[in-house]
Amino acid sequence: MKLFAGLGNPGQKYAKNRHNIGFMALEQIASDHGFGPWKAKFQGQISEGRLGREKVLLLKPETFMNNSGQSLRAALDFYKLDSTDVIVFHDEIDLAPAKVRVKTGGGHAGHNGLRSIHAHISPNYDRVRLGVGHPGHKDKVPSYVLNDFAKADQNWLDDVLRGIGDGAAHLAEGDTAKFLNAVALRAAPARPSTGTKGPNAKIASAAEPTPPKEDDRTAMQKLMDKFR
Repeated sequence: MKLFAGLGNPGQKYAKNRHNIGFMALEQIASDHGFGPWKAKFQGQISEGRLGREKVLLLKPETFMNNSGQSLRAALDFYKLDSTDVIVFHDEIDLAPAKVRVKTGGGHAGHNGLRSIHAHISPNYDRVRLGVGHPGHKDKVPSYVLNDFAKADQNWLDDVLRGIGDGAAHLAEGDTAKFLNAVALRAAPARPSTGTKGPNAKIASAAEPTPPKEDDRTAMQKLMDKFR
């Protein structure tokens, strides 16, 4: 069994914040893969289902971000799971918007949700880092992550979330390369072909100009044409 935990803050006030992209990811997975209804348990909201061959518990802690680890600890104790069975989805300001990376272990880099999880279950878990961009100065980070995504972000955000839904089964089965590829196919689809073939094919807009027609008039004809 795997436990997918999405980080965020509970309530409509925070629902569309950058800090809540972890909740959004789990909601996409639940919707795409027919998971059961969300229920209150383990100081959070849970939904159960299957991804490929794996039984998966989705958990959205409702302890507020800074105490996320309490909810995970309660779920792990109930199901007798280890921290290595956990995958956490969270916002990452050190990644550009639409960038997604998977990481095992390591530090929390000042992220309060991860800090709490480290304290309650150890750093030995996987995390899906969801890039939201950086405001430019560390003093602006709290207000930045606690504000809603801009309208200009909506297209890439929808693509990333759908990619997460597409690749969720690969992630549950431990194939992170296929998971990331599924996200990339949504977030950075292949460009349409130009229709040209081969390395020497010329692009229409860059075609060479037609050379001028050679002047085959005689010297006398050229002189007479000047006075016409």
